[in-house]
Amino acid sequence: MTRITDSQIATIMRDTPLKELGIQAFAIKRALHPDKITSFVVDRNINYTNICWVDCKFCAFKRTLKDTDESYILSFEQIDQKIDELLAIGGTQILFQGGVHPKLKIEWYEDLVRHIAGKYPTITIHGFSAIEIDYIARISKISLEQTLERLKDAGLSSIPGAGAEILSDRVRDKIAPKKLSASRWIEVHKAAHKLGIKSTATMMFGTLEEDKDIIEHWRRIRELQDETGGFRAFIMWSFQPKNTPLKAEYPEIEKASSNRYLRLLASSRIYLDNFPNIQSSWVTQGSHIGQLSLLFGANDLGSTMLEENVVAATGTSNRMNQDEMIRLIKDIGEIPAKRDTAYTILERFA
Repeated sequence: MTRITDSQIATIMRDTPLKELGIQAFAIKRALHPDKITSFVVDRNINYTNICWVDCKFCAFKRTLKDTDESYILSFEQIDQKIDELLAIGGTQILFQGGVHPKLKIEWYEDLVRHIAGKYPTITIHGFSAIEIDYIARISKISLEQTLERLKDAGLSSIPGAGAEILSDRVRDKIAPKKLSASRWIEVHKAAHKLGIKSTATMMFGTLEEDKDIIEHWRRIRELQDETGGFRAFIMWSFQPKNTPLKAEYPEIEKASSNRYLRLLASSRIYLDNFPNIQSSWVTQGSHIGQLSLLFGANDLGSTMLEENVVAATGTSNRMNQDEMIRLIKDIGEIPAKRDTAYTILERFA
């Protein structure tokens, strides 16, 4: 099959009727996943700290060292309690990330990861965004490769795609001027892939980007996937403007419509021909659009999300347990399946 070009996807995004887009994306999904399985993972998002110096304008979660009444760093005991609760419901993974703390160095992260890996050998540690890893390297005065190697040796399994937002510096300079560049985000994931650390690629849309910026983002991750094959999945979600500095600065920004989300989701499935998995974002879209996304190219419903704090800080709070996921997946004629971080199927619910 001939690969879709940037100009072709631009036309598709703009002109193709939504229903037809869904049909095209679903056909690609079915060709990649003919067994009709829709997967999900039981995990917990543990934000080990909300202290962050990066000051992204789209974030309502961050606090500074001066915000003594609201800032925190979780103790190992508090983290253990959260993992114990996850294990009690059959969880297999923790999504582990936080603010970019200005003072924590590699030794703190090594101790934390080693503690979790040693005490909870059945839990996969999927943790630390590219900007966290980049800053750990810089503040610790070691290379990016050394940082990743030390975290891997301590027990880190894979890294999430957080911090990508839109991989266009034209947009990043406006919404997160202190954040690492688009090329540096790619560099972190490339280095991880070369060390055998798999990752996911994400995208947050709905701020100040244009279609050309979205396509640039997709092109960058598709090119890296061609080179390394290290991305397991692509996850896309919409900016939640409530309570954020960006909304205060640009009051005209509104939450993206479900139509826009489904249009971009289907387009991503068409363009990202080397990504095996596309994940739904029911956390920002709600369960019903999350279900509908399975007809627009997504083959994974994501996480049951025992805990979620970053999106919730914007006032958006959607919840779904395993039974609800199974019901929604069966309702569209798919076979629900519980997976692990590596997308290995652990249990089917026929």
